[in-house]
Amino acid sequence: MSVKYVASSKLPTPWGVFTMVGFEDLATGKEHVALTFGDLSSAGSDSPKPVLARIHSECLTGDALFSLRCDCGFQLQEALKRISEEGCGVLLYLRQEGRGIGLLNKIRAYHLQDGGADTVEANEKLGFAADMRDYSMCQVMLEHLGVTSVNLMTNNPRKVKALQEYGLNVAARVPLQVGKNHHNEQYLATKMGKLGHLMSEHHFQDDEEE
Repeated sequence: MSVKYVASSKLPTPWGVFTMVGFEDLATGKEHVALTFGDLSSAGSDSPKPVLARIHSECLTGDALFSLRCDCGFQLQEALKRISEEGCGVLLYLRQEGRGIGLLNKIRAYHLQDGGADTVEANEKLGFAADMRDYSMCQVMLEHLGVTSVNLMTNNPRKVKALQEYGLNVAARVPLQVGKNHHNEQYLATKMGKLGHLMSEHHFQDDEEE
């Protein structure tokens, strides 16, 4: 795997001071980061305590532009908050915009969704698979951090399976059901119905006015 560590620095956030660790994928030129909090030294011991973790794929529209079309920005902030409250954890921020199709194709997919397609149909109409993401870089990033066992914050069983296939122990899956609103109800229902995301019906019963 052609992912290498580049540099690290402190990153003050509203939830505390994280350490930002930069990695470069030499094969693709993409840059990924890990945000760590607290002492991870016990994560690589003979009997490692699972580390609270999140694998988060870049979503410019949700993470930085406050889009309500998805739940990504809400999940990012909630994950950082939970890691801070836990006192220790890691978030891998992967540059895989639009489930791997890129920002401009994501805008094209949004245009199709404006016309009635769901998020899976839009990707497929553009000639892409429903989910193009790759998680192989996670192995190198977590190995560099000394993390071998995680409690993974995700609703996506594919992420759990991917980490397990790369030899990492997923001790528990921690649901991350936040950010539902009337703009993204169909999007969330499609992720649950077509992409197999594990979300409870309760998530769809709480409207944004409650």
